[in-house]
Amino acid sequence: MSTTGTFTIKMTPDAPYDVEDGITLGRVRFDKIFSGPLTATSVVSMTAARTAVADSAGYVAVEKITGTVEGKTGSFVVLHIGLMNRGAQSLTITIVPDSGAGGLVGISGSMDITVVEGVHHYTLDHAFSA
Repeated sequence: MSTTGTFTIKMTPDAPYDVEDGITLGRVRFDKIFSGPLTATSVVSMTAARTAVADSAGYVAVEKITGTVEGKTGSFVVLHIGLMNRGAQSLTITIVPDSGAGGLVGISGSMDITVVEGVHHYTLDHAFSA
């Protein structure tokens, strides 16, 4: 099943914790509110690396989403892996296996995020095991 909607985001960056040889490592916390078929809140813990080469960077993040999907209430965790190679972007967001809790036990799948004219959109492709 595929669901789409929007979310708002609040970013709280930490100071960079390592800056050396043109590489900056940092951490950011994001708080999100999802609207649409996924009605939820989440907390994201992200660690990122920015290089000295313009538009080259990477990040990993763990996000716990708590709310309702298809009328089922609970939580699940997604793992983000994002890369930017001189402007060419790739992003993989996968539901962590067996991370579903409450009514969301057995959820699996992936998520995609796009930003259009400053609005964050999500597509959650998911299934529930029997």
